[in-house]
Amino acid sequence: MNTMKNMKALTLVSVLLLAACGHDAKVPAADVVEIDKAEIAAGKPAASPFDGTVTKIGSPFTISYKIIGTPIVGSPVTIQLRVISAFATPRAEISYSIPDDSSMVLHEAQPQSVAAEFADNETWVDQRVTVVPVREGRIYLNVAASAMAADGRVTTMMAVPIQVGQGGRELEENGELSTDEDGEAIRVLTSE
Repeated sequence: MNTMKNMKALTLVSVLLLAACGHDAKVPAADVVEIDKAEIAAGKPAASPFDGTVTKIGSPFTISYKIIGTPIVGSPVTIQLRVISAFATPRAEISYSIPDDSSMVLHEAQPQSVAAEFADNETWVDQRVTVVPVREGRIYLNVAASAMAADGRVTTMMAVPIQVGQGGRELEENGELSTDEDGEAIRVLTSE
């Protein structure tokens, strides 16, 4: 939550600094977030066009995502990604992987990786990835953005959570629940 606030503040400060320096870079209307002063005074965060963002200090990329539509088993669902570069790079490779093959598959027309090029004077690129959920519950799509830097390849990776249906995945409990000599609950694993 604080990361999103920091990102918005950083974007706002960057736009103001560019304007103050007389820089001719244009900020797309889609990226300008209208800040409601009444909401800020009330302590409410400004609405974001994306569902989640991952960024760490020193990370080469910031990745934001938005799930378009309602994920349903057997139906394609699209995820809008925005990859923002923290350093000047003309291109990035964005790759997708599914950690659990029983949860979903990439759409048949979806490549596993794409080479994205940043437009002149812009530090972000938008990409869409389409997946097909195979079961209900919480499933994940891994997204990695990487590029060549002066000291080698740099990469940022995140897992995009996708909730399919209402219920979660059933947890299998192994072993038997018992207590130890201190009265603490423990699970004793058996060979069965």
